[in-house]
Amino acid sequence: MSERNHSPENSAVPTQSSRTKKQHWLTYVIGTVVLVVVAAVGFQFIQPSPAASQTTNDATGQVQLQQNSTRVLAKVNNQAITYDVVAQECVSRHGEDVLDTLINRLVIQQACQAAGVSVTAAEVQEEVAANAKKFNLPLDTWYQMLQAERGLTKEQYHDDVIWPMIALKKLAGQDVDVTEQDMQDGFERDYGPRVKARMIVVDGSIRQANQIWEKCKAAPNDFDRLAMEFSSDPNSRPLGGSIPPIRKHGVEKVVEDAAFKLQPGEISGVIQVAQSRYVILKCEGQTEPVVTDIREVWNDLFKQLKEEKTQIAVAKVFDKIKNDARVDNFLTRTTTGPRPGQQIRQVSGSTPAGAGQ
Repeated sequence: MSERNHSPENSAVPTQSSRTKKQHWLTYVIGTVVLVVVAAVGFQFIQPSPAASQTTNDATGQVQLQQNSTRVLAKVNNQAITYDVVAQECVSRHGEDVLDTLINRLVIQQACQAAGVSVTAAEVQEEVAANAKKFNLPLDTWYQMLQAERGLTKEQYHDDVIWPMIALKKLAGQDVDVTEQDMQDGFERDYGPRVKARMIVVDGSIRQANQIWEKCKAAPNDFDRLAMEFSSDPNSRPLGGSIPPIRKHGVEKVVEDAAFKLQPGEISGVIQVAQSRYVILKCEGQTEPVVTDIREVWNDLFKQLKEEKTQIAVAKVFDKIKNDARVDNFLTRTTTGPRPGQQIRQVSGSTPAGAGQ
């Protein structure tokens, strides 16, 4: 399976989504793989400051906490509802997700401090402006769209999406190599021909899959009926096994290889895609290439593949620093990371101390 591809086609069952270019970039910009974004403004009071912010005096903070806990937020027939009561209710309902976001951000912040990496407010603003420009949207409209479509305030977008994204890119290193082979594979994936097919998914034994395959071979014109009767895939089953066209470098390689060998009307053998999961395909032809000359789309494709490989590098760095951080989560009563005293490895590809400041 091509590691660059992040679409739903990367599952054991080949599926595709017809996303627009705007949706692709929106997914990349605010769908960062490393964070659970806080979606409720009411949780602002428990968010720690990002790396670029100043810390508060412990004594002052303690006084503020006491004031907050007794502050009256509402009264019902003169009976008070205090800040502390509201906070406890918020933690009870949403605390695990919010705490996970704060843990992730603090893990990144600590890794930045260890590597001498900093992210300035100017860099955050520059990244936000660049993202808005990709959609030809004024900055105010961009913020409004984030609020409407994702429930993100400006501050949440800066703190929980943009700042971690920039920080992780710096920790991962800036050099991403897009090879000629990457370009060719990406061109075939995004612009090449695709196989139109129907599919039956069998979750069970190879014997069950072979029995269904024999029915398909005996009555190939009834493949759609057999798919509705036997397929275990809830998406394609009601459609008689109809799936979006299969592209190269876009699904499980065994499925892709089998699909591109089929002639129209031909039925594949039983294809194992996972333990106790099998696929049977019926080819219904191929689509025409969207573009035949890679030079026509070279620059756009290069930028896209560089973004994808950067995103993969960012995800790997985050996985490593998260795995190397000891997290004692008292809310969920779980502990992850190394044992006390266990040596932590340096983040691979991180920026040298003092860089990016």
